[in-house]
Amino acid sequence: MSPVTATRPAARPSRAGRPASGPRPRPRGDRGTLLLLLPALVPVLLFSLGPLLYGIYLSFTDARGGRNAVISFVGLKNFGDVLADTDFWSSFKIGLIWAVSVTVLQFLAALGLALLLNQNLRFRTFARVLAMAPWAMPPIVIGLIWRLVYHPNAGILNAILQDLHILDHNVDWLNDFSTALPAIIVVGVWTGMPQTTVVLLAGLQGVPKELHEAAAVDGASVWRRFWNVTLPQLRTVIVTITALDFVWNINQFAMVYALTQGGPGGRTRLPMLFAYEEAFRYGFFGYAAALGVAITLVVLVVLGFYLWRQMKESAR
Repeated sequence: MSPVTATRPAARPSRAGRPASGPRPRPRGDRGTLLLLLPALVPVLLFSLGPLLYGIYLSFTDARGGRNAVISFVGLKNFGDVLADTDFWSSFKIGLIWAVSVTVLQFLAALGLALLLNQNLRFRTFARVLAMAPWAMPPIVIGLIWRLVYHPNAGILNAILQDLHILDHNVDWLNDFSTALPAIIVVGVWTGMPQTTVVLLAGLQGVPKELHEAAAVDGASVWRRFWNVTLPQLRTVIVTITALDFVWNINQFAMVYALTQGGPGGRTRLPMLFAYEEAFRYGFFGYAAALGVAITLVVLVVLGFYLWRQMKESAR
């Protein structure tokens, strides 16, 4: 009988297909991925992070306009002046009224439009393109167009209202204290509605049809299906888009500047317009930078409180 040769069992390979011991090799794609990201990161660092850090630095100085102006460090003096500046807080109050009003109204209008565009309309594609038209216009162009609409003598709004016998005289919409702010709020809603509509329409198309069909079988009306099925499914989308809209609206500048330049008498002077005037009309760059930092901090607090409330309610 021939001897049986004992063989040593082969070592069990590790789950990753490599030896269990020894240093883990570094993935080769990390360096290549970083090189691919650099063209996108460099502009962000140069044109976003760089100016932001420089603006924060200026907020602690007395920087002013002029070729040979000497910049001195003043610490928190500019922020103390911001806290005591009643004109700034008046403009911030106007900015909050503007931002909240525009955000709420454009959400309601965009939700109605998104629900309409989500139906099987005959000219749905054309209607969607038409609804996106304001999104393609620069803010300055929008401001100039609406200045013509609101013109007291040649504006189409006064002409239509007088033909309908709603008005019996011309109204100077942008120069009247009682109508200037509501007039630019209307323009803000019209301007910001397209992107809100696009986001809500995408959310509506992601709601499972089976949920609506099951609710209809249970006898739920259209309104109850919308309230109990559609809105809960859109909750995350609604919170996200309203938060973004609020930030965009509170930072609005170009369109309002083209419409009223902050008038009449500061009635439409939003916080960014106030900071712009301090910097480029009066030359107080350090103080304007402190205004920008203060606006950012207050907006972050307001936005954080809003998101916290929404997250708290959704966790119930």
